[in-house]
Order: sequence, then C-alpha cells, then structure tokens
Amino acid sequence: MDNILLSAALAFLITFFAIPVIIQVAKDKKLFDEPDERKVHKNVIPTLGGLGIFAGFIIATLMGVPSAISSELQYIAAATTVIFFLGIKDDILILSASKKFIGQLIAAGILIKFGGIQLTNMHGFLGVYEIPHMAGIIISLFTIIVITNSFNLIDGVDGLAGSLGLLTTLVFGIYFFYAGQLTFAVMAFALSGSIIGFLIYNFSPAKIFMGDTGSLLLGLVNAILVIKFINVAGNPASNFPIEAAPAIGFSILMIPLFDTLRVFGLRILDRRSPFSPDRTHVHHFLLALGLSHRMVTITCVLVNMLFIGMAFFLRGFGTTLVLGLLLISAFIFIGIIYYSRPKQKDSASVNVEKSRILKSHKVLKLATEAIEAE
Repeated sequence: MDNILLSAALAFLITFFAIPVIIQVAKDKKLFDEPDERKVHKNVIPTLGGLGIFAGFIIATLMGVPSAISSELQYIAAATTVIFFLGIKDDILILSASKKFIGQLIAAGILIKFGGIQLTNMHGFLGVYEIPHMAGIIISLFTIIVITNSFNLIDGVDGLAGSLGLLTTLVFGIYFFYAGQLTFAVMAFALSGSIIGFLIYNFSPAKIFMGDTGSLLLGLVNAILVIKFINVAGNPASNFPIEAAPAIGFSILMIPLFDTLRVFGLRILDRRSPFSPDRTHVHHFLLALGLSHRMVTITCVLVNMLFIGMAFFLRGFGTTLVLGLLLISAFIFIGIIYYSRPKQKDSASVNVEKSRILKSHKVLKLATEAIEAE
C-alpha cells in the first residue's frame, strides 16, 4: 500500500510542477496547437502536456515497483518510451498516420513478445475459451492498437481524455490492489496521480493540452491494464476472480473504446482511412446540443460509470450477453444525442438559400433605384 500511495503522490507532484515550466517553454518556442475548422478551441494553446504526464508516470512507476517482483516492467517502460517519442515528435513536427501506426506496432510488439501482455482466453465470449497462440497475438495486437488510438481520438474537449483516463486507471488500480498485483496497481495509480496534476491545468478553460504524447500514453497504459485485468480477473485461481471479465474490461473503457470502433467503422464504410479526421465523435454530438466543455466531460464520465456499474451487476449472465447489452445501450445513447442535435442543412440547401437571398437583394436594390428615379 505504501508503494502505491507514494507512487501516486510522486507522480502528481512531478506533473503538477512540470506543467507550468512546459507551458512557459511552449510559449517561448511557439509550440502551439493552431485552431482550425475541425477543432473546438479558438485560441492557440500549448500541446506538450503529455511530457509532464509521462515524466510523472514513468519516474513514479520505476521507483514504486520493487525490481524483484516484476519481470515485465522493463518491457512496459520500453514500450511507453517508444510511444512517448512517437507522440512528442507528432506534437512538434507532425507525423503521418502510417508512421504513427508503425510506431504503435513496434510498442505493441514489445509488449506482446517480451512483456507477455497477451490475451490467451476469451472467457466464454461467443462460446470461445482458450485461443491458439497466433490468434492470441493477433487479437492482442488489435486490442492494443485500438485502445491506444481511442484516447487519442476522444481527446477533443478540455479535460475529457484526462478525466476518462483518471476514471479507468482508478478502477484498474483498485482492482489490482485487491488482486495482489502490485506492479499494475502502482502503474495505474501513478498514471492517476499524473493525470490529476495535469487536469488542474487542462480542465476548461484549458491552459495546456496533453497532445498526442499524453493521449497515446494514456491509451497504451490502459491497453496494458485491461489485458492484464482480463487475464487475472478471468482466472478462477486468482485472488479476486470476476465473472465476464472481458465484458467488464470493455465497460471500463466504454466511452473511448466504443466511440473509436464506431467511428472507425463509419469511416471504413465510407471508403476512407479510419484515421481520417471528421466531426462524428460523441463529444462533437454533445457540443452540438449546446453543452459546454465541462458538461461534455462530466456527461461522458458519468455515462462511463453507469456502463461499469451495469456490467458489474449483470456479470452473472456471461460475457457474450453482457457485451451485447453494453453495445445495445451504447448505440441507444449515441442515437439519442445524435437525433437530438439541431438539424444542420446540407450544402445543397445552403447554396439554394444563398442564391435566394442574393436574388431578393437584387430585387430590393432595383425597386429602391426605381423609387429614387421617380
């Protein structure tokens, strides 16, 4: 317990005191996020908050986990370092989607090959239990890539990605503490401490963004935690077994994960790259309803908590049924906020209306000239 509390406190202090320095350096070097038609902020804001999050997380984790009890920590540190340099380069110089994807594959490969972060059992999902080694590698790779990008894509509103990351890491941290998994408990609470230190400066109105450095780190660490959670919670011999572990793991990451899978699916159906930008994320729909950044964040966190509670209380029904109910509920939630938005006119109707206005102006002008001539 002492290791966990000290790691969380150390991570918070490092991040909290690092962020003002990072803001000042970013302003001096003009390292800003420029607003455009796709982004919701209107002012230039520094984007290197992830640097402070990473510093707090990695230092606190390495100091909090006793080296004698963790064989995978060095590989987790290596993978997070790869993601850190990938994110920091993208925040400063901008990386193509293909290069970011390759970097994520390298980090995921390190975790799977050397760190043993791999799914080996579906725990009854669609009637499947033990899965072949190669299938486990492919599923694990897909899981890590999708979750890593989910926090990157949900990071569109002040405090949203950080608040969701705080919720997920606290839930995972509490579980791993009771399950006796000190390494992962320390990791989760260290990231929680860093996120709290960051959110003080990021909650609306934001003074700094976490950028890709922070969002990719949040995604990667949560991918590690959820895979470990499924393996440990789904094992009846563990200290704290839980039924329908994959469904509960999915529910903990429900908002960022479901939103990413939904948006990826829509883009692929539209024959576009799944990484192509648009305004179809859940936070865009909530903003269209007139909610403030703060209310969007609070709404998403509360809904995610409801999904977690729902999955936990229904866990006795099995993985497949609980996952199905979660997905149906998520689609209902998205449908309600989507169809509640003020209807926006398409480009054709907008052009027709512009043409009508121009014609009326011309008629009014001619009538005015005729009256003046008389």
